[in-house]
Amino acid sequence: MTAIETTGQNLPIRVAALYCFTPFEDLEAKQLALAALCTEQGVKGTLLLAREGINGTIAGSDDGIEQLLLHIRALCPDTLDIKHSRAARMPFHRMKVRLKREIVTMGQPDIDPLREVGHYVAPEDWNALIDQPDTILIDTRNDYEVAVGTFANAIDPGTKSFRDFPAWFREHRAELLGDGPPPKIAMFCTGGIRCEKSTAFLKSEGLDEVYHLKGGILNYLETIPPEQSRWQGECFVFDQRVTITHGLGLGTHELCHACRQPVNAEDRASPLYVPGVSCPACHDERDEQQRAGYAERQRQVRLAEARGEAHVGATRS
Repeated sequence: MTAIETTGQNLPIRVAALYCFTPFEDLEAKQLALAALCTEQGVKGTLLLAREGINGTIAGSDDGIEQLLLHIRALCPDTLDIKHSRAARMPFHRMKVRLKREIVTMGQPDIDPLREVGHYVAPEDWNALIDQPDTILIDTRNDYEVAVGTFANAIDPGTKSFRDFPAWFREHRAELLGDGPPPKIAMFCTGGIRCEKSTAFLKSEGLDEVYHLKGGILNYLETIPPEQSRWQGECFVFDQRVTITHGLGLGTHELCHACRQPVNAEDRASPLYVPGVSCPACHDERDEQQRAGYAERQRQVRLAEARGEAHVGATRS
């Protein structure tokens, strides 16, 4: 995979990660209007629409992104959260605007982040909170994301999906909270959206001292200098950049297009790693017929790249 640089203000592609919790009606009409505007402005990425709001990451020219954000801000006049970065080339192959039951799937229909969430903590105040000995720090992301990087001393729930988080917390509640006064619970995720729901969930479970990192890891890595950082490793992102580091610079991981998991330098040195076909994590989970199919897809990807075209088989689902 060709590296996609993310540092530097002069890079041509603007990347915007955004979300907004707000009641939506007429979802199909909103979907069509957004898809048409993205096509018109040459914007690519993914936007998810649900009755609870909008979530996604998009990339394009400064003008194209601004035109799209003007439209989205009109839909979410008060609550739109946006984090910007830049890239040397387009980190997406196409544009998808999809309708979903939830813009981030937790599977708890009674949870409403507009009604009640945890206390927001700015990146500048995050270190002081998590350094307190009575603070329990929980990473709400999936296991493969945590494996790439996390905050020092954070608890890894080991979940495969965000939907698993409520069951994990209920199962481990007694050991997490202990018998004394309720501790402070600080939670974090990539851009902040999962914590809107995880903190709302904990509030619904009767806890009050619940905090979350405002703007998520992306905001922290952009704001806090490396020498002051409590972050260890890199941060997984859901586009072709794969991982980013402090200052939102490009990380060292690539993506296994067979299993969609991040692979580091050690993984890529393994004899089980074949670009586009297998990696140490998935090699034994695929049979020869499946690997042959992946190999053919990879061949088509390379042919498309040689012609200067994007191949949809290379996209991340």
